[in-house]
Amino acid sequence: MEALEALPSVSKLSKTVTRILGQNPGKFTLQGTNTYLVGEHNPYILLDTGEGRDEYIPHLQEALLDKTREHTPGQPYVSDIILTHKHHDHTHGLPSVLALLRKLWENQQPAPTSPFRPPRIHKIPLPAPDPRLTSVIDSLVPGSFTPSPTGSPVHDLADSDTLPVTSSSPDESSVLRIIHTPGHTADSLCIHYPPDRAFFTADTVLGHGTAVFENLRPYMTSLQKMIDYGEGPNGEKTYEVVYPGHGPVIKDGHEKVRTYLKHRVEREEQIVAVLRRPVPADIHGFNEDGWTTEAIVATIYAKYPKELWAPAAHSVELHLNKLVEEGRAEKTGAAWVLLS
Repeated sequence: MEALEALPSVSKLSKTVTRILGQNPGKFTLQGTNTYLVGEHNPYILLDTGEGRDEYIPHLQEALLDKTREHTPGQPYVSDIILTHKHHDHTHGLPSVLALLRKLWENQQPAPTSPFRPPRIHKIPLPAPDPRLTSVIDSLVPGSFTPSPTGSPVHDLADSDTLPVTSSSPDESSVLRIIHTPGHTADSLCIHYPPDRAFFTADTVLGHGTAVFENLRPYMTSLQKMIDYGEGPNGEKTYEVVYPGHGPVIKDGHEKVRTYLKHRVEREEQIVAVLRRPVPADIHGFNEDGWTTEAIVATIYAKYPKELWAPAAHSVELHLNKLVEEGRAEKTGAAWVLLS
């Protein structure tokens, strides 16, 4: 894995945003999953919960008990938890986080006189249940969360929903605004935070490298949506900073999103250009019916080490599937054929 900039386990990024690393560094998680506490004082909003590493909980506790921030007695530490998408490294820490919040409430001195108000859990609903996430939600202890009006542990989010953020001078900008950005997963979301002129992008845009995605067509649409949203109604950017789900803060965040989309467009143009050519008989993966995924990868990635070809093939196939969805290509056996 390429050496990455070290990040502190707990970092104050602004007056109202603290990043807590999930303590799960790795090839795909970079320095670890970024979780965020948002608010000037309690009750905070927590964005994501990590993957459930025991080492994460003391750092979250440190951020919640930060003595440099005002503490409002009688108020819970966290009022709301937003899960940015279904993946385990963002959701599987939920049970341990809920347990910590109850413990902190019960251990307050002096003892609280009001009953514990557990947090609401929010997420964009999935088109179909994900078994790994369902198992986590089903394991939650009753009383550790505030159920939705339907009795579900999770409150459904939708595009343009807002949640108020605690502030010493609250106004209409002191909110988190939900932006549904499918592609990385069907339930992926980003969050606009006007006070910081910031966008929380979860895994749609990372602080280092490029993101993976389940479905390229909605992913590229989401990137364009993020670009358009950033332009604002009067041409003034609504966000500059990106707080990603992995990696460091991106100061020129709007331009980073543009770069992501540009890269995808250029890769698609490369693939289309290859499909327009005759297939060389000596190319790796040759098929007389047309271009195979292997032959396309061998052409586009000819100057790259062959150990990178397999992961590149997955990305290329997602591009090819997008072309098929748009009626621009079709697959015949193992070969891809351009239609337009």
